Amino acid sequence: MRIRLLGGLEVTSADGQPVRFATRKSALLFAALALAGRRGNHRERLSEGFWPRRGDAQSRNSLRQALADIRRWFPTDGNAAISIEGDQETVALTAGPDEADIWIFERKLAESGTADLAFAAELYRGDVLAGEVIPDGLDEWFSPHQIRYRQKALQLVERLSLVQPEAGTADEAACERLAERLLASDPTAEAAHRALMRIHSARGHENAALRQFESCRALLRKHLDVEPEAQTNALAASLQTRGGNRLTATMHDTAQPPQPVSAQARPHDQPSVAVMAFDNLGGADDEYFADGVVEEITAALSRIRDFFVIARQSAFTYKGRFVDVRDVGRELGVNYVVEGTVRRGGDRLRISVQLVDAETRTQLWSERYEGATEDVFEFQDRIAAQVAGAIHPAIRGAEIELAKRKPPTSLRAYDLVMRAYPNIWGRRKDTNSQAIELLKKAIAIDPTYSRAHALLAWCHASNAAYLWAEHPESELEKARAAVEAAGSIGDDPTALAAAGSALSMCGDQERAATFIEKALTLDPNNAWAWARHGWIAIYMDEAARAAERFQRAMTLSPMDPFAFNMRLGMATAMAKTGLLSQAVAIAREVIAAHPDIIMSYRYLAAWSAMSGDLETARWAAQKLLTAQPDFTIERYRSLPIFRNTAKWADQVVEALKQVGLPER
Repeated sequence: MRIRLLGGLEVTSADGQPVRFATRKSALLFAALALAGRRGNHRERLSEGFWPRRGDAQSRNSLRQALADIRRWFPTDGNAAISIEGDQETVALTAGPDEADIWIFERKLAESGTADLAFAAELYRGDVLAGEVIPDGLDEWFSPHQIRYRQKALQLVERLSLVQPEAGTADEAACERLAERLLASDPTAEAAHRALMRIHSARGHENAALRQFESCRALLRKHLDVEPEAQTNALAASLQTRGGNRLTATMHDTAQPPQPVSAQARPHDQPSVAVMAFDNLGGADDEYFADGVVEEITAALSRIRDFFVIARQSAFTYKGRFVDVRDVGRELGVNYVVEGTVRRGGDRLRISVQLVDAETRTQLWSERYEGATEDVFEFQDRIAAQVAGAIHPAIRGAEIELAKRKPPTSLRAYDLVMRAYPNIWGRRKDTNSQAIELLKKAIAIDPTYSRAHALLAWCHASNAAYLWAEHPESELEKARAAVEAAGSIGDDPTALAAAGSALSMCGDQERAATFIEKALTLDPNNAWAWARHGWIAIYMDEAARAAERFQRAMTLSPMDPFAFNMRLGMATAMAKTGLLSQAVAIAREVIAAHPDIIMSYRYLAAWSAMSGDLETARWAAQKLLTAQPDFTIERYRSLPIFRNTAKWADQVVEALKQVGLPER
């Protein structure tokens, strides 16, 4: 094995020497090729992803130079164990099945024997590329892999502990070490706590197992303000009975049926579904259109009562790669998966859809829709209704009708909004500006398109909140105007969430809460609305109520590209309730995974200073000024998000002054 990606990046040459690539980008490109495996990556996607905003010619040249650097260590010849192959379209890493730890890890999981699982456990030394500094923008490339393999590790530690390897064996030790590694990076990982509880019990140490439960419960309350999952409570209760012990008075309630206090809990009989990215069978320019179809089907299903629907942002992390629906079901925690294809040619449209049972891989229902492009709105509603009926025949027609929304009057305007979506979530000033221009074009075509106005309000508010604009107040005025121009948006959860989010950043928390709560009434599966509901609680100086809302958002969208925002919200709630060390730890994690998120440095600087760690605070302050040279405390403090939290805002200001950030 010469390629290690789990827990860092280590590559060994044919003669056993550590590989030192010429640039960090070359090393990360090699990692990306290893993660892609034999299917490879498109050259265009690699050049645009690794060298954005350089122009086609320059980015392609940078890709060629990086590939040359890799081939210097792994020349292509007939006897090469590792080589880079490619044509005009794609590039792939060719290597034996035992050359990369992730490939062996996947194979051992599939083989499923106890020894195989233990071997896989030893391979997992940490998250993919843990500790590696990933440049701006590339975190989006690697984050889905990091999330995916961490979830596999959590499933692995559960599986390995359930097969009950004999006490004192290497298999048991491997399980224990994996659990400890997982808890070191996330002390709230319940699967790891349960594994240690089972290991202690297998050794005959029921008291130690129950102490592990106590620790798990305390950490969940401390970090997330939630109770353990039903599975963890049940395990504790069984240990209590088996060992003849009695839990302490503070734990008596665990013997009762667990209450759904955790945002992660949901009824076992509640249908759960993920709508995957549909394959685009048309031209490359229609990719956004296919994504838009899925966006609307997901939204319609989310609004049907008694459904649990994974957010589109998480389902789309599987886009562009072949995955087993059984893996999707396990990783996202769903019973059903919707897959499909979209082909648009001229004014004709064809959509094929199938519903699959995630556990048995059985196709439960399939249908093909053909017609004019303008029929897309009708098709989307019909698909949502038929999927719902196939999963849960008891769903009433009235509920399905409620899931439908009024389409825009212009397909062209809808088209432009769909093109804007990726830029709305781009986390950068330039992509946000591109979204604004596209939304303005949509509004020019259809001035009554409420969703376009609401999303435009969100973009202008983001310009202010992220301090991307020289005059934040001007952007907030534009955001308020866009909300008013949206008019009546009472039947569109996405528009309600966007408008409510914008108003919240404008400082009008009460009106914002009205919009967000209406969005959640219509669509209880709206992860974005739940996250913004959490921020509203913080801005209303009700931090204790925020944690459950952020947890609900993360449950609905476990692989969300905006999960960092939910994590920072959780950390802010902790900081405001006195848990500064935990808040600092989360800020550090977010920065390690997303070094381009400038707002993280603001938080880390303030919280570290408040906790007395001036060294970390000054480092964060310097990183903030490097990324945002025009930052001043006065501009930050003037944001209306501090309107209801004056005391906290003053504490933040004093902390930022303490580390030398400019006041004006």
